[in-house]
Amino acid sequence: MLRHVTASRYVVPLREGGSLPAVVEADDGELYVMKFVGAGQGPKALVAEVIAGEIGRALGLNVPELVVMQLSPLLGRTEADEEIRDLLRASVGLNLGMRFLPGAFAYNPLLQPPPSAELASLIVWFDAFTTNVDRTDRNVNLLLWRHDLWLIDHGAALYFHHDWATYHERARSPFPLVAQHTLLPLASRLADANSHAHSVLNSQIFRQIVASIPDDWLRLDATFGEPATLRNAYAAYLTERLAESTIFVEEAERARRLRV
Repeated sequence: MLRHVTASRYVVPLREGGSLPAVVEADDGELYVMKFVGAGQGPKALVAEVIAGEIGRALGLNVPELVVMQLSPLLGRTEADEEIRDLLRASVGLNLGMRFLPGAFAYNPLLQPPPSAELASLIVWFDAFTTNVDRTDRNVNLLLWRHDLWLIDHGAALYFHHDWATYHERARSPFPLVAQHTLLPLASRLADANSHAHSVLNSQIFRQIVASIPDDWLRLDATFGEPATLRNAYAAYLTERLAESTIFVEEAERARRLRV
């Protein structure tokens, strides 16, 4: 389960993000990048952040700790910026925090040495599995921190949940956008990554991950009525997609052959 903390101080907005996330201090004394439930992308972006992020962690990838952050209506009371004040008002309640990595900087494909084939392959596999569209040269969402590669910002992943009517078909679909993945040329060990993923992921892991999503976020999606039913649907999709992983692995291998 994700830890719960309370936002105690709004530090600075991160205006390069379309949803206007912010660095916020919590009552545990730590700094977090806060993703707001009242932002334009809505709660589904936070759900995707949790599911994708915790799957990445289960695979052994570096993902900053995710927490559920309680936002009091008092926090934005004296905020001078109207846009920020409106966002804080719309986000009172439970939001998502991602541990802030001080001094981290964006990954650049020109940096040396490059990630290993094993690591690149696992990240490509992970992004194809979660249908994450945001790992391109233009928008890498990879940070270098203390000489390690860290994965951030998965709110655009799992886009199937914007149309639940087709989720069975989406579970068995390839991921053609993997052709634009920034690490694809280095991902020469995709078969090994697939084997590793099958050794650590299963339906029980998926159920544990979706159980950590706050009911408040799931109640805003009326597709299945109850949060428990929606959790079961997420777990079913992930289990089915894992079983059909050969489909998106073969797509990634085809795309890689065209780039190397």
